[in-house]
Amino acid sequence: MGTARRSVPLIAAVFAMAPVLAAQSLVGKRAVVYTTADSTALRLTPADTLVFQEAAPITEAQVYVFVDPQHAFQPMIGIGGALTDAAAETFAKLPADRQAQLLEAYYSADRGIGYTLARTNINSCDFSSASYTYVTEGDKQLSSFNIAPDLRYKIPLIKRAMAASGNRLKLFASPWSPPAYMKDNNDMLHGGQLRAEYREAWALYYTKFIESYRQAGVPVWAVTIQNEPMATQTWESCIYQPEAERDFLRDYLGPVMARRGLKDVHIIVWDHNRDLIVQRAQTILGDPKAAQYAWGIGFHWYEDWSGGTQMYDNVALVNRLYPAQHLIFTEGTPGNFDSTGYGRWSLGEAYGRSMIHDFNSGAEAWTDWNILLDEKGGPNHVGNYCFAPIHGDTRTGKLIYTNSYYYIGHFSKFVRPGARRIVVAPSRSMLLATGFVNPDGRVAVVVMNQTARGGEYRVRVGSAAVTVRSPAHSIQTVVF
Repeated sequence: MGTARRSVPLIAAVFAMAPVLAAQSLVGKRAVVYTTADSTALRLTPADTLVFQEAAPITEAQVYVFVDPQHAFQPMIGIGGALTDAAAETFAKLPADRQAQLLEAYYSADRGIGYTLARTNINSCDFSSASYTYVTEGDKQLSSFNIAPDLRYKIPLIKRAMAASGNRLKLFASPWSPPAYMKDNNDMLHGGQLRAEYREAWALYYTKFIESYRQAGVPVWAVTIQNEPMATQTWESCIYQPEAERDFLRDYLGPVMARRGLKDVHIIVWDHNRDLIVQRAQTILGDPKAAQYAWGIGFHWYEDWSGGTQMYDNVALVNRLYPAQHLIFTEGTPGNFDSTGYGRWSLGEAYGRSMIHDFNSGAEAWTDWNILLDEKGGPNHVGNYCFAPIHGDTRTGKLIYTNSYYYIGHFSKFVRPGARRIVVAPSRSMLLATGFVNPDGRVAVVVMNQTARGGEYRVRVGSAAVTVRSPAHSIQTVVF
């Protein structure tokens, strides 16, 4: 269990940095504005260097983003994306120079966007070329357990990503389905449930995965119990009703991992959409014996893509109900891949909107889906193709950057592990905003304009302010 994360004064001792920013100390100080904007060449570009001035009196006519670095909330764990079979297989088909470029683009904090978090799949998922497990059919003792399917492409990519990050990359892993013989539908696909007689063996399966990855030189930081436990998919899936997930955690997975000396590996529950997160949290965390094994709650963004409103308030409610639990966004991606849509601006805006709301609701980490896909939006063994921030054309070796890469980078490049979210409040609804103070004392304020109208806003810190020009359909990070 973590410590409570209620709002507390931000003091120097927390970060071993310079004294807390005082508003008057900013006058005469510089702020650099990094901008990505539609219909321009600006892509994470340091477009402006501004100087804080004494702020003019507040007026109703001006647009403001008020910033208070002296009040801080949750600490940041990291931001990143998934290292799936599809990403690894596509990566392996790229020329060596493009592989190096991709690793630098994602994992270098200086020349790239500085990813520090990654997710991978236990057994196959839809973004695998075929279904597979690590055991032979019917092996209840798991004596045949072998991670050989991962050694060809996936583990080599994970190890290179870890090295490129300076070994700062935290990896968590999620199963999409137990082996078919462990399920009541005898199928890794199409939902089904874990048979009661295989709960002990399935719990042991996680530990063997963690131990095997460690032996291969890949430390596993955390596991989730089940990817999307309420979704019956045409690909690998398995249903857990709330009580079933609670009981599996309490009576099997938690105790088995503890007995195997894996208490240092965190267990994340739910790992599905925001819509049912409150009830799932209450069911699991309402049981003290189950709650002792739950480190955090994962969530996705797919609850309503039919034009409705994303349910960010549910995340904020869980944060209020269980302030000691860690909230981590574990997957999100724009679906419906179309090779003519690489330049679609809504791809990036989906990320910016979700990341700002999720962080403001209490999330400590944020994980995109595949870091890399091919020119078809795969490989995917059930045709469930989608977009990634970067696509690799395996016919030409070319890397194609979508604007999603830059939108995510406005957070991951400037908000480093250990940063704390601070008070940031825009005065107009056209702007979405959040902000953080890093361990080195640098403040990063992210402001997104998702409208077709440009304009100015004033970043005001106490009595000091800078005026920033906001292009239409843009995202900006103001660093000072």
